[in-house]
Amino acid sequence: MSETEPRPDDLTYGPDALATPANMVTVLRLLVSPLLFISIADDGASWFNVVLWTALASTDGIDGWIARRHGTTRSGAFLDPLADKVLILGALFALVSIGRFSWIPVALIAVREVAISLERVHFGRRGLAVPARQTAKIKTFLQSIAIGLALLPPLSETPWVADVVLWASVVMALVSAAQYAMDGARATSARGSH
Repeated sequence: MSETEPRPDDLTYGPDALATPANMVTVLRLLVSPLLFISIADDGASWFNVVLWTALASTDGIDGWIARRHGTTRSGAFLDPLADKVLILGALFALVSIGRFSWIPVALIAVREVAISLERVHFGRRGLAVPARQTAKIKTFLQSIAIGLALLPPLSETPWVADVVLWASVVMALVSAAQYAMDGARATSARGSH
């Protein structure tokens, strides 16, 4: 390789790029997720499901790291949160379907995700960007931990452990939704006052 040729790790992508390494990881996560949901519905808590869940959940950090190295894109900004929502909500719904989680916390989480997604579209159309707060990241982390705990075979006899973590994630989901709504209202009024 000559000195003028770019090395693969020197490649950067512009904001409009689609076929990026980070997006490939995200799309792979989306494509493999249904396998996890089917496996949870069939087997419930199993070591295979724990390993598959851990692998899929950890790819969120991997695609983010790759995107920061090679350039973030609009497509990645859309695909990454979509993949997170599909993975987490799909796993939660699969656990509800086998009676492992109550439908109430999962319904609260799902309604929150839909409401925030609609709010993002609303603010985006008005040219406003409302960044996620730390509470939203904690919420996602707690949901991931709750799912992992529910899938762990040794914890099958003590389901309350995963249930407590799931309810803690519901609290964080509602707090972060309220913060997002207040931040959006502030951004809207600030823009209107200019």
